[in-house]
Amino acid sequence: MALEFERPLVELEERIRALEATAAKEGLDLSEEIALLKQKFDRLQTEIYENLTPWQRVQLARAPGRPTTLDVLDGAFEDFVELKGDRAFADDPAIVAGLARFRGLEVVVAGQQKGKNTKENIRRNFGMPHPEGYRKAMRMMDLADRTGRPFITFI
Repeated sequence: MALEFERPLVELEERIRALEATAAKEGLDLSEEIALLKQKFDRLQTEIYENLTPWQRVQLARAPGRPTTLDVLDGAFEDFVELKGDRAFADDPAIVAGLARFRGLEVVVAGQQKGKNTKENIRRNFGMPHPEGYRKAMRMMDLADRTGRPFITFI
């Protein structure tokens, strides 16, 4: 779902897709028109995102379709093993942390995780860590330091 200020981009993208479909279906060469629309799209996208108001930036950060830490871990990392708890009190589901491989390199990762629905948001405290979450992140930083592995964070 697009935000209000992104609507012109969505409409232009739909026009590009429609032209591409028409060109494929009818066997027409519309490559020049499509290229012009893509250039217009790039210019408009740059203009919109370079001139966002503070509230629009907040809306963009809170967009429900925005990738979460777990999405990135699933897509960019291999062999992720989550480590839980702060070794003092409890585990904080708002912080996801553990060991993984990134392009063959063993790394330690940690990131804030909010939910994708109301139930999960409540369980993860809307991505806001409790003190045990901060301790968990510190434990991961210490682990990375002791093992000489890079530490990658997602906020």
